[in-house]
Amino acid sequence: MKGYEPRSSSSCAACKFLKRRCIPNCIFAPYFRSDECKKFAKVHKVFGASNVSKILVEVPEEQREDTVNSLAYEAEARLRDPVYGCIGAIALLQRKMVELQHDLAIAKDRLARYATAAATATPLLMP
Repeated sequence: MKGYEPRSSSSCAACKFLKRRCIPNCIFAPYFRSDECKKFAKVHKVFGASNVSKILVEVPEEQREDTVNSLAYEAEARLRDPVYGCIGAIALLQRKMVELQHDLAIAKDRLARYATAAATATPLLMP
């Protein structure tokens, strides 16, 4: 399974954070290594451990790692921007892209004008 690491006697980050014993078939263990307590804390704060567990159970096993990464990204964004979350970052990037496309169109127009002017200019004759 992708994302799975052989378990030692230490608990996963989720079980450490929740202060419970990590069982051998812990749903969180493959995706929240023991050194990723901050990652789990953010996901737990935004979504709750119970909801994350329910989500992981419903998602096919081969998609769980991507699901956890997505939840972690969304939790980080929501903690940074409680109102808009990751949508705020997307909107900011879209506005920036529109500005850059506008700047590029202006630059292309100027370049075309300079190229046209250079092509139609009469060359100076040297004596």
